[in-house]
Amino acid sequence: MFPIIPANSVAEEAGNSEGIFGFGYAGGSLSMTNLVSNAGVVSSDVAGVGTGRNLLGACEYGGDKGIFGFGSGDLNITNLVSNAGVVSTDVAGVGTGRGYIAACSYGGDKGIFGFGYSTVSGGSNLTNLVSNVGVVSTDVAGVGTARDNLAACEFGGDQGIFGFGSTGPQPYPDMTNLVSNTGVVASDVSVVGTAREALAACSYGEDKGIFGYGNKGSGATNLVSNTGVVSSDVAGVGTDRRYLAATQYDEDKGIFGYGYSTLSMTNLVSNAGVVGTDVTGVGTGRYGLDACSFN
Repeated sequence: MFPIIPANSVAEEAGNSEGIFGFGYAGGSLSMTNLVSNAGVVSSDVAGVGTGRNLLGACEYGGDKGIFGFGSGDLNITNLVSNAGVVSTDVAGVGTGRGYIAACSYGGDKGIFGFGYSTVSGGSNLTNLVSNVGVVSTDVAGVGTARDNLAACEFGGDQGIFGFGSTGPQPYPDMTNLVSNTGVVASDVSVVGTAREALAACSYGEDKGIFGYGNKGSGATNLVSNTGVVSSDVAGVGTDRRYLAATQYDEDKGIFGYGYSTLSMTNLVSNAGVVGTDVTGVGTGRYGLDACSFN
């Protein structure tokens, strides 16, 4: 007998098996991608599709697909990623174009782009929701401190968190903003750990998250519990770097990869949130890229 599921219920995201790193900068803006297998192995370069750009965002949607969006130079174009890891051509942008943006999934099958920097208006706290078919909404009025160069990931199976970032000259803000399972962003929450920018984040363990690396020279990570509580610093492992990217893979593990200056190494994250030592890089070394999971 099949279980009865209410029509208005939302299934929690179980996590995807594969990942994709995409776009970035190395002597110019790039559009190539590198797939991540369910064993955490990164593929060689896949020819780019869409406008080359950097300092963009990426997240999952639809339960098994992904989306890259926005980018430096006030871009607001998006590129969908199929459940086979194929990147689509550019989709005309919606909302305020901006770079230094972050994104994560929420609600099990939706996504959210948030915060960022526009050359017209500076740091932003605007958000743009992504439907379960990959349609990006117009701007949603911001909540929390406007900032850029932050990171975001999922936690709790169907919620998200934006964290850290920059509001201009140091000191950097040390805060997070939780995202409910309906895409509502909460006000600022003060956190522990080293305040920094240019870091990356991803989920692990199916219901937890991790922020890692950044510009403060420690390579530290900060774990996110399944209720959105951020831990104090965990000693860094591997090469410290900034402007890298991260994504989950194999449903309950994660991977940090690439970074400034034109690095290509990766560091795997176990399903207990333990970061591994450097793995020799594959593909074009670059920074200012982003990543998400699919399949």
